[in-house]
Amino acid sequence: MPSTKLLALIAVFFFTSVVSVVTGSTSLITVPVMIAFGMEAHVAVATNMLALTFMSVGGSLPFVGKGILNHGRLPFSVGLTILGSGLGALLVLTVPVRALQVVIAAAMIAVAAFSLLSKNVGSPSHDVPTPRRAEGIGHAVTFLLAIYGGFFSGGYVTMLTAAFVVLFGMTFLQAVATTKVVNVFSSGVATLVFLWRGVVDVKLGVILGIAMFLGALLGGQITLRLGNIWLRRIFTAAVVGLALKMLLSRM
Repeated sequence: MPSTKLLALIAVFFFTSVVSVVTGSTSLITVPVMIAFGMEAHVAVATNMLALTFMSVGGSLPFVGKGILNHGRLPFSVGLTILGSGLGALLVLTVPVRALQVVIAAAMIAVAAFSLLSKNVGSPSHDVPTPRRAEGIGHAVTFLLAIYGGFFSGGYVTMLTAAFVVLFGMTFLQAVATTKVVNVFSSGVATLVFLWRGVVDVKLGVILGIAMFLGALLGGQITLRLGNIWLRRIFTAAVVGLALKMLLSRM
């Protein structure tokens, strides 16, 4: 790859990772850019997944030891994610990405509407014990989203963050932090499957991954300085914008 294109990709991946610590949906930006630069679609998805693994680690580190992570939810969520992500990665060469994006876009609009109408969602006072029915739905959604996360990942963390807030009663800060750790396993498992299938550009993925790791470290530090109100505003704006982008791309 020419050095100018590589530098452009590094810049895109770095700045996207800074913002997407809060918003998620990194792949909706990075994968189309890689394809526009001449990469085959499946190689772009797989190489992006390797870079996302670096980003997820970098995005998780600022929250470790701060008492923000929801440790009670992590083990089961990680287990469901490992299973779902592995399944999703195995499907990546057989199922069209665009079909799933329409479903995700519709769900994202619904989440944004719910967040706007429910003023208490994602605030510290919303952090209450979760009813059993909502908890069961939350686990099912975690697994289903993990399949999509291993398959493509565009919008995965955004929707997982919303699910953790709405169904598990987490604050936005807790959800942002916890989903970063979960995504380490989602992208990591998918990357292993893609490596096994030989569709990863390892050298490029590592270079872009380092850029994303550094960007996510910076984004995590910024996130810690934002209150739940601002996190909610940024997240809701991102959900609406990304959902519209996904729907308009179908036209």
